[in-house]
Amino acid sequence: MSEKDGMAVKKSENFSEWYTQIIIKSGFVDYTAVSGCLAFRPEAYFAWEEIQKAMDEEFKKAGIKNVYFPLLIPEKLLMKEKEHVEGFSPEVAWVTQTGDTKLDERLAIRPTSETIMYDSFAKWIRSWRDLPMRYNQWNNVLRWEFKHPVPLLRSREFLWNEGHTVFATKEEAEGERDQILKIYKKITEEYMALPGIIGKKTDREKFAGAVCSYSIEHLLPDGKAIQGPDFHHDGQNFSKAFEIKFLDKNKQVNYAWQNTWGFSTREMGVMIAVHSDDRGLVLPPRLALLQIVIVPIFEKKNKEKILAVAKKIEKSLKVRVKLDDRDDVSPGWKFNEWELKGVPLRIEIGPRDVAKKQVILARRDTGEKKVVKISKLATVAVKMLEEIQKNLFKKAEDFLRKNTRQAKSYSELKSIIEKNRGFVQACWCGSSACEEKIKDEIGAKITNIPFKEEKIFSKCVYCGKEAKVVANLAKSY
Repeated sequence: MSEKDGMAVKKSENFSEWYTQIIIKSGFVDYTAVSGCLAFRPEAYFAWEEIQKAMDEEFKKAGIKNVYFPLLIPEKLLMKEKEHVEGFSPEVAWVTQTGDTKLDERLAIRPTSETIMYDSFAKWIRSWRDLPMRYNQWNNVLRWEFKHPVPLLRSREFLWNEGHTVFATKEEAEGERDQILKIYKKITEEYMALPGIIGKKTDREKFAGAVCSYSIEHLLPDGKAIQGPDFHHDGQNFSKAFEIKFLDKNKQVNYAWQNTWGFSTREMGVMIAVHSDDRGLVLPPRLALLQIVIVPIFEKKNKEKILAVAKKIEKSLKVRVKLDDRDDVSPGWKFNEWELKGVPLRIEIGPRDVAKKQVILARRDTGEKKVVKISKLATVAVKMLEEIQKNLFKKAEDFLRKNTRQAKSYSELKSIIEKNRGFVQACWCGSSACEEKIKDEIGAKITNIPFKEEKIFSKCVYCGKEAKVVANLAKSY
């Protein structure tokens, strides 16, 4: 493989350029003629389908039903909830005409679906017997607010799940939070091998229109934080704006209580950034379109014999496997190509291996090679794929732990943010003024207040007053 085809920059030297190269050169996604909107190639869409399949199964176990609502939202609906509209107005794309005819009312291309869905909810909900209503939809959204898109991490169009649920009481609505975040945690950790910090967002950082927001926050290799899946308790904000009312058991009319929650393809960008290396993609086996590639090493005189054994091996493996029997490129080229594409496990088999009834297994995550008898290969290969999955999570968890530090003073906070980045645990008084000044002065924001509470170990890191919580701060995407 030539330098043009492979990686031309190191992760540690220029993370931004490395990430852009890796996501395109590996064939995971590609740019299109629309700025900020990607083509998901088979490897990427397979990973998303596996995520969707696993998550959808969990949703259905929880009693959540799938629905679908229109891509286009009338302007009058989008304007119904003031805070929500103000939060999204800079990023809304509008349809203003069809053919040569101008529309009487602009139609927003959905940035999120609250407004179009809740107009229907108001018609469908009449009695407490209609509740809870727990719906989810899998769709795409368009948000056009930024100048420099980053593939997956900051795409203008992305795929996601968006859950919208309605309850009769505040307690029921708030009780849904842990169930949804537990599902998101399972998918991020067990499928994507991504650790994260779960916690509550500050009022300044919450979702537009929500009473309170909760998130899973990740740390990228450049030391910046990025928000992952989230959950929002919307209280009665939307039900009052959209007249979502019901007759309760006491024949009283009440406004409903609502939640929204989402998990997007941004998470796949996080996965790639965290696990991959200077040779290319590193994919968790559970989400790899190809889990094993077989690379036979042959010459013209022994080609048929080696390929015959390789084909038997291919048929014996009960995983997603491909035999690369091309004869127009060298084995070394193939090794580099499949490493770039992130295939978790490679099987090498040459004339000596055939004679000894063995193969060489090469791990993508560590580069470690192991000689294995063909008779034991099926069992060993499956076990090794499981080990790779676990090892990727452990490495990412170790990185997160090593790059989470404490700061007792503002000068210490500034120093860590400037020199080390990562997450910084700092005591905070709860004042939005302190939060805003920290962001303005050093470019770090409160990512969330972790559920796993730390004991208060100092005064407020900015103003020196009594602290109420320990918050996580970081520079972020």
